[in-house]
Amino acid sequence: MDAPAVRPARLLLVEDDPELVAMLCGVLAEEGYVVDVARDGQRALHLALTSTYDVAVLDRRLPAIEGLDLLGRLRASAVTTPVLVLSALANPADRVRGLDAGAEDYLGKPFDLDELLARLRALRRRHLDTARLLPVGAWRLDLRTRQVVPAPGAETTLPVAELSERECDLLAALAGRPGRVFSRRELLSLAFPEARSEAVVDTYVHYLRRKLGAEVVTTVHGRGYRLGRSRT
Repeated sequence: MDAPAVRPARLLLVEDDPELVAMLCGVLAEEGYVVDVARDGQRALHLALTSTYDVAVLDRRLPAIEGLDLLGRLRASAVTTPVLVLSALANPADRVRGLDAGAEDYLGKPFDLDELLARLRALRRRHLDTARLLPVGAWRLDLRTRQVVPAPGAETTLPVAELSERECDLLAALAGRPGRVFSRRELLSLAFPEARSEAVVDTYVHYLRRKLGAEVVTTVHGRGYRLGRSRT
């Protein structure tokens, strides 16, 4: 099987300084990131709960919701996006509070740009190593190979399944938040950003059920879809 195409990493930048936002957006785009910007904590909360990001950069002194409060809400909502706190609050006690609140890394302002980019690369590598296998019932979705493989010790009646890129994106979106019901519009944005019609979501749900069993995706009538149980 050909290696899956590498998609640009998505980054959520939570910062209210317009000059710093403009500079970072340019540098991060050159580094290959697709950047969404939130200039206050409330907007950041909405984006993080409704979209999927590979990494986030978070200031602490934010309007609406303070940075560590925001981070705590995200972790309480099972958002596992790795977060680097970038803040002028940078003494050892501040760093400890940030890491204890759920941040994976903490960098003080002013900062060296090359160091920031290196830390982001390291965060993404560590996150891929730990999160590339998403649980799907008695299965695991390998995000690198786009294969659905049995979990250790699981007894299955289906062989290893190979998914297309879009099938993998759809299943990853559902498996990343297994208890959540996603609307068709949300799934369209997460897995099919270039598509226009929500009907494509229904089509790919059908494809996943055909490969993995009817129970792998549950229809919640009037609301959308959530992860179900794969056939064993």
